[in-house]
Amino acid sequence: MKYLILVPDGAGDDNIEALGNRTPLEVADIKNINELAHKGMVGMVKTIPPGVAPGSDAANLSVMGYDPSVYLTGRSPLEAASIGIDMSDTDVAFRTNIITLTGEGEYEDLIITDHSSGDITTEEADELIKAVNEAFSNENIKFYTGVSYRHCMIVHNGSTDYELTPPHDVLTQRVGEHLPKGEGSQFITDIMKKSYEILKDHPVNKSRIERGLNPANTLWIWGQGKKPSLSSFYDKYGIKGTAISAVDLIKGIAICAGLNSVDVEGATGTLHTNFDGKAKAAVNEYRNGMDFVYMHIEGPDECSHQGDQEGKIACMHSIDTKVLKPIVDYFREAGEDFRILVVPDHRTPLALRTHSATPVPFVIYDSTKEEPYDESKCFCEKSGEKGMYFNSGFELADFFFEKK
Repeated sequence: MKYLILVPDGAGDDNIEALGNRTPLEVADIKNINELAHKGMVGMVKTIPPGVAPGSDAANLSVMGYDPSVYLTGRSPLEAASIGIDMSDTDVAFRTNIITLTGEGEYEDLIITDHSSGDITTEEADELIKAVNEAFSNENIKFYTGVSYRHCMIVHNGSTDYELTPPHDVLTQRVGEHLPKGEGSQFITDIMKKSYEILKDHPVNKSRIERGLNPANTLWIWGQGKKPSLSSFYDKYGIKGTAISAVDLIKGIAICAGLNSVDVEGATGTLHTNFDGKAKAAVNEYRNGMDFVYMHIEGPDECSHQGDQEGKIACMHSIDTKVLKPIVDYFREAGEDFRILVVPDHRTPLALRTHSATPVPFVIYDSTKEEPYDESKCFCEKSGEKGMYFNSGFELADFFFEKK
């Protein structure tokens, strides 16, 4: 049996008046996913435990079979594992976005405009992180380049007792309302403020402005945590697996769980990612003996953060035709028995432009146990609400992998 978990990040949404009180999943042309739904199981799952922030860290841990209330030590440590940072038990990792601020006056009066600096390239971002390291790096603090706008700060013998805000939660709002809080947090504020002075006139940003792109003109620090420790995925489910994602967070979860992680050239984590390359990478993993692929696609989430309704709908079509269909075609042509779970890690409603803890729809299809064809079942919120309900993502994962 071969297994695929397909995660269109943030694809879940709420009814939108402009779409006739339908959601993007209802409107999107996703006939291949819906064909699986017609012959499979649909339902809803709550991927975010009570009291846990609805981040991609908790949600993807949950969908991959790990209880976030037990295993989540913070978002950035998982990303640090992906980058290859060897954290000590007393180190604290912080997610460090390079974001766009606009406006004039004091730093506190500037507006948080773009959490991704227009999806800055990793090459450009690396130049900015080098400049930041020259200014701030010492025996206790160091910055590491990640992917695009997502980077990492390591503080030796650090604390996690700060109140730090994800920038995508406060877009269009004033900086001063969301600066770090908590005892000892002033050093983080100081780094953020000084980084603006360093980066706003950096040659990389002068070039971006000349090209009509958003400048990456300040660091935004959040997502703190200590070194994670996940139990082995193989020991848990008895299958060998690979994660395919453009996002360091997902790669980090995979590495910590003992899964393989594959990088795909041109995988950007946006609407314009290399969908075809991701499908080919998955097929290669199956051909090379892997039982399972965790296919994570960030595009719907990024479109939601940007308020891009058309992009979100188009991204789901690309996932359906360029990712799911080629993998299913491979399974059938190879004569493989297979089970597929399609599930967003969380909702990212376009109206909110940030994550929600509301349950998300899922589809499970088993080629050996096709259910009677039912065209009313599809991959969307309304259909899912009529199906089976799971109170946690890790319970859904256990069910999917038929863990006794």
